[in-house]
Amino acid sequence: MRISLDEVDHIATLARLGLTAEERERLRDQLGAILGYVSKLNELDTSHVPPSAQVIPIENVTRPDEIRPGLSVDEVLANAYATEDDYIRVPPVFEEE
Repeated sequence: MRISLDEVDHIATLARLGLTAEERERLRDQLGAILGYVSKLNELDTSHVPPSAQVIPIENVTRPDEIRPGLSVDEVLANAYATEDDYIRVPPVFEEE
């Protein structure tokens, strides 16, 4: 399946990606291949498969909560790029108007 460069550009915009001409072509081929596989899967008869079917049993794989000692403030701040008092200093996220 082949998609247009306009569709690639639209997808790149949604993903906030800046693409070179070479990357656009490569992504065009890759997305086309993915859509081809999906199209092939759509040919399968799944009318007898219930919508909530699972191929493997679902089980809880989380570990039990255990109290463990954490890092001290000095240990945390030792790896910080910038600090202020006992806090990690980060650049502002929002611009002031």
